[in-house]
Amino acid sequence: MDLAGLAPYLSVVEIILATVLVILVILQAKGSDLGGFMGGESSGFRTKRGIDATMHRATIGFSIAFFVCTFLTFIALGQV
Repeated sequence: MDLAGLAPYLSVVEIILATVLVILVILQAKGSDLGGFMGGESSGFRTKRGIDATMHRATIGFSIAFFVCTFLTFIALGQV
């Protein structure tokens, strides 16, 4: 399987996926202060509903896609 010709395209896709992942994770941050960011006390357990659940599933999907794209990029560049 020769993926060498796809390496530049896979790199661009990887950058796009990384950017989307960063945005999704930032949008899901609980609390706007540094205490919540650094592991301060939370208000308790709550279930994800609506847009929170959708963003959670999207984050999982994009992270899996990022992992697969990274693996394919390594194969295309001959690193594996």
